[in-house]
Amino acid sequence: MNVFWFLPIHGDGHYLGTAHGARAVDQGYLQQIAQAAERLGYGGVLIPTGRSCEDPWTVASSLIPVTQRLKFLVALRPSTISPTVAARQAATFDRLSGGRLLVNVVAGGDAGDLEADGTFLSHDERYEHAAEFLHIWRRLLAGEKVDFEGKHLKVKGARQLFPAIQKPHPPLYFGGSSDAAHDLAAEQVELYLTWGEPPAEVAKKFDDIRKRAAKQGRKVKFGVRLHVIPRETNDQAWAAADELIKYLDDETIAKAQNTFAGMDSEGQRRMRALHGGNRAKLEISPNLWAGVGLVRGGAGTALVGDGETIARRLKEYQEIGADTFVLSGYPHLEEAYRFAELVFPHIGVQAPATLQGGNQISPFGEIVANAHKPEGLRVAQS
Repeated sequence: MNVFWFLPIHGDGHYLGTAHGARAVDQGYLQQIAQAAERLGYGGVLIPTGRSCEDPWTVASSLIPVTQRLKFLVALRPSTISPTVAARQAATFDRLSGGRLLVNVVAGGDAGDLEADGTFLSHDERYEHAAEFLHIWRRLLAGEKVDFEGKHLKVKGARQLFPAIQKPHPPLYFGGSSDAAHDLAAEQVELYLTWGEPPAEVAKKFDDIRKRAAKQGRKVKFGVRLHVIPRETNDQAWAAADELIKYLDDETIAKAQNTFAGMDSEGQRRMRALHGGNRAKLEISPNLWAGVGLVRGGAGTALVGDGETIARRLKEYQEIGADTFVLSGYPHLEEAYRFAELVFPHIGVQAPATLQGGNQISPFGEIVANAHKPEGLRVAQS
């Protein structure tokens, strides 16, 4: 299992849909999360995009020198940048980070968000554009000289003079639920990443993309994007889920759902259909809770339970083909630790050996009254 965490560059806090318990997100806090993720054993961090977010590429670049092995899954909107500039950007980041770049292609989303950035393409046109973009991007990073003229894009004599470390290019991740999105996934990306739906529905998506990819002579890997609410017991976990939305009122939920209803995203439509805006019907599959999606766009479901229970649910997704999980929890710093401590032992993920320049003092918690004192370990006096 490859397990990633999330950098909340749109904000963080203890509760959803309210300023109560909100937490300022600055460089220091993002560095704390990134370094915690690395030391705990997460393989990488997802950095999102959108007008409500800080710029993901700038944030990721700022974290290269304070991490050593952590990979950065950085969001890229093809409609907001030329493919040649994006290829140079990716190659530079990959070299400066020592080959730690992964690219999360975001072709869809909120039309209002896209129009604010100057994109006025229809739903299917965005995927047509993204397909042309990735065709150029991939060829450039493979070292080709590219002449291309399509419906949306045209380049002449394009070349990438400084290569990326990863060959043929930094891996492409991508998510989407429409036919156009599934075609793009089958044709051009390395890993298809779906938002968390009940396993049976996720299996249908994976099967469809496998069949489409096979027609292209390709194979695609799979992953799931989820929130998580782990606690020592299932009862405590469900109480924590209720606590997360305790400040939500019906007006706030209705406003958010009306906004989501105006989007042309098939994935967002599917997220809304899981709960229908009704807070009384949020467990949509065993331990899969749709409460996050009442007010948060994008991934709107969370796995809720004790460590063993969440591990069992993750393995259900693994059995249908997912080998990568991109997770998050509120607040993101504390929940990164909580998930690692409670769930990693059940899914075989281990913290890496001590990172370069670090010295492990003790793997134990505080020693009380010399009880169970390991050989050679002194008890501090204060």
